[in-house]
Amino acid sequence: MSASVCKARRRVLTLLSEWGVDERCRADAELVVSELFTNAVRHTDSVKVTCEIRLTGQRLRLEVADQGCAETEPRARFSGIDEEGGRGLMLVGALAEEWGVRPDETGRGQVVWACLRRSGRTAAR
Repeated sequence: MSASVCKARRRVLTLLSEWGVDERCRADAELVVSELFTNAVRHTDSVKVTCEIRLTGQRLRLEVADQGCAETEPRARFSGIDEEGGRGLMLVGALAEEWGVRPDETGRGQVVWACLRRSGRTAAR
């Protein structure tokens, strides 16, 4: 699992650097992709998890799609002080302007998405 999450994070950072996205937005995107991708790998039976990113004006949209069989729909929850996990979607919610979940095209999987605000000027993609 950690290799696939690391690979996704590295690909996103490389592309955002090529697009000239500012350092803060890249750092936020790295955390968001890590959390969403980790959740998709850990909490579904998916063989394939995909990540799509789009840059439109000052907004960066990240989408992570799984093939389904999720134990539960993603939602932010409060974790106890001694718990190791359970803070990922709270972190996503704190970093993103907005985020949500929608069914994938098949109706079996789901897409978890988040929109981040960036600074600087880059052409829309």
